[in-house]
Amino acid sequence: MSSTAALRAHLVRAGLAGVVATTREVSLRSYRLFAAGDPRALIGIDPEHPWGQRELIGLMARKCGVSADPLHTFGHDVIDPELTLAALGAFADGLRAAARRRAAVLLGTGHPHRLLGFYAALADALSAAGCTVLTPAQGRCVDITTRFGLRTHRLDYVRGVALVRPAGPERPGCEPGAHTHSPLPVRVALDAAADVGGPLPGLVIGDHGWVCGAGQLGFEAMGLADTDDPAPFVGQAEGRVSVVVPLDDGVRAAYYRPLIRYVLNRAGLSP
Repeated sequence: MSSTAALRAHLVRAGLAGVVATTREVSLRSYRLFAAGDPRALIGIDPEHPWGQRELIGLMARKCGVSADPLHTFGHDVIDPELTLAALGAFADGLRAAARRRAAVLLGTGHPHRLLGFYAALADALSAAGCTVLTPAQGRCVDITTRFGLRTHRLDYVRGVALVRPAGPERPGCEPGAHTHSPLPVRVALDAAADVGGPLPGLVIGDHGWVCGAGQLGFEAMGLADTDDPAPFVGQAEGRVSVVVPLDDGVRAAYYRPLIRYVLNRAGLSP
């Protein structure tokens, strides 16, 4: 599925764009938390400017296509597929540029159950193009605050993609990793790379805390974000995140496969 028209149809049919599963209520709650400076919503971004809820709604309307009406408070959010397609084009441009300069790349996800395959395919293609796919801090412990309190996780890599797993014995049925928005894993990975003298990534690809945490530290970063994740879009607006693709980040893993083919074909990389 390399044509733009076919991909647009797939985005809407699969719920990646158009009417998505994320609700307006959930998104508005995230905007309120971000405006209040709550780390659960900031996920690694330290805003340079004040962002009130109205400003965030306006930003998300421009970047995602959600309703710009602050009085619209319920129902399902909407992502404009044209904005998704435009961002996927920019994402492909970023991949092409990284491949041309054979940049070292770091990939990580807080949504391994849904997005691991997407990022792993990018890692394979970038590696084949001569990029070094970094795996710093393999096995390092990371203490992450969750809704259940502070929990220790272990940084791991699957097919070149970083994720975290709960510390302790492996438990069947818990693969491929834990869901997290925390920026701590990418900070641990980048610190470990620096401690051994590099190489440091020329590009970080990911979502949630991976893209926000890396961008905040001055690394080129790009990735994916849903309508209830304002932080990457604020990072983009303030110049710390290069590309953010608006889409539903919680659909079936198989639904992201056409996006892989599209961006790799656009980037001139082998799928």
